[in-house]
Amino acid sequence: MAFMEKPPAGKVLLDDTAPLSAGIEASQSLHSHTEYIIRVQRGISIENSWQIVRRYSDFDLLNSSLQISGLSLPLPPKKLIGNMDREFIAERQKGLQNYLNVITTNHILSNCELVKKFLDPSNYSANYTEIALQQVSMFFRSEPKWEVVEPLRDIGWRIRKRYFLMKTKNQPKERLVLSWADLGPDKYLSDKDFQWIIRLLPSCLHPYIYRVTFATASESSALVIRTFNEKGTLKDLIYKAKPKDPFLKKYCNPKKIQGLELQQIKTFGRQILEALKFLHEKGFPYGHLHSSNVMLEGEMCQLLDLENSLLGLPSFYRSYFSQFRKINTLESVDVHCFGHLLYEMTYGRPPDSVPVDAFPPAPSEAVVAVLEALLSQEACKNGMPTVSRLLQMPLFSDVFLTSSEKPQFKIPTKLKEALKIAKESTEKRLIEEQKLIHQHRRLTRAKSHHGSEEERRKRKILARKKSKHSAFESSEDQTAKSSNSNNSGSGASSPLTSPSSPTPPSTAGR
Repeated sequence: MAFMEKPPAGKVLLDDTAPLSAGIEASQSLHSHTEYIIRVQRGISIENSWQIVRRYSDFDLLNSSLQISGLSLPLPPKKLIGNMDREFIAERQKGLQNYLNVITTNHILSNCELVKKFLDPSNYSANYTEIALQQVSMFFRSEPKWEVVEPLRDIGWRIRKRYFLMKTKNQPKERLVLSWADLGPDKYLSDKDFQWIIRLLPSCLHPYIYRVTFATASESSALVIRTFNEKGTLKDLIYKAKPKDPFLKKYCNPKKIQGLELQQIKTFGRQILEALKFLHEKGFPYGHLHSSNVMLEGEMCQLLDLENSLLGLPSFYRSYFSQFRKINTLESVDVHCFGHLLYEMTYGRPPDSVPVDAFPPAPSEAVVAVLEALLSQEACKNGMPTVSRLLQMPLFSDVFLTSSEKPQFKIPTKLKEALKIAKESTEKRLIEEQKLIHQHRRLTRAKSHHGSEEERRKRKILARKKSKHSAFESSEDQTAKSSNSNNSGSGASSPLTSPSSPTPPSTAGR
């Protein structure tokens, strides 16, 4: 096969889900405009930071591009007269910093290509649609029966994954969707094993896993074709969105927030758990559960994108579960991500933050019981239940599944061992990241405590006490010396002492 005979060397080591933070360090006026010097940092290490220079017009252009999200973002307004005044520049700098804070803490915006390119142009300057088209065109040379109908621009959240609407020459009315993605930082399979398992994906048959029509891979990327589903994903159902619309438009600011009916929550939840249980028993790493990766087929939910973990791509919710050291296996990652999905099904939106302190009223106490087991402070601190345990909980235990399709996915023993080793390597990177985050959090808390007003007041009081004590000791030394001098003059061989006289402090070791 001629598909990508000369692939780019190596995998992409950059984790696109690592959060970027940005702080404006200074501003400088140049002729008729002002430039803002911004320090951008990836993750928790100050060593992994860089400077960028942006004008207000750059912010304005970014904001215009982000309007598709439907969010009202707090960009300071334009000002044509008096925009070089020192006070105005200082005030605008505060406003721009607030704007940066908003876009870098919004989970969807912070992961989108527009924001990444604005903050990190050196790593996100490539045109990934063009790269994908080149690779797909090479694939078509050896597989001429497929044709591209149109690119499906920005329908997903991943920067390095592209989608195309397809058709076959012998069935021109049938629509399929092709996804192309390059390798991520957690690709640990050998090239041979990677290509082998990718080609096995069409053989995976399960009522709650979306069928792969065709799959192939090179040393640096994978290409997967599935039937295009007009209904879209579970997230499209929840947000009442059109599947072909851009991700930002579909999910950033839904017009109506409404959860699903209780019976849908129970049935869809049970189906998703059954699919996870099957993959866990097969030793197949998933780790990519979220509502956009669940296809709707009638009244049936089916998991998507089994190839993501093989490619080594980071999870949509990685910035959440990397905060909790007890969520350190791909199985526990799946269970925690199921918590996010269940919350979204229940309330029609994702949680504002995790852990969740208090859950709003739900259609059933059984729903809250599961959410507490997955997203509460206690659950995140102590660890996740197993999928089997969740299936036994009242919310899902009484759900009757009607599908008669027999699941099958034959993975050769040699390949199972390779998957196990790759899974362990993925978990090892996660554990190391969690350890660094934990250490950073402890250090930050200690610094914050040390710098608090109360601590500063305590240190001042202690310093004054030490100063008084030192002055008292100095006075005692002077008194002792004077007494010794007087006694020597009268011929006494040693100073007089009494039980009430203080003993002069020793000067040894001072």
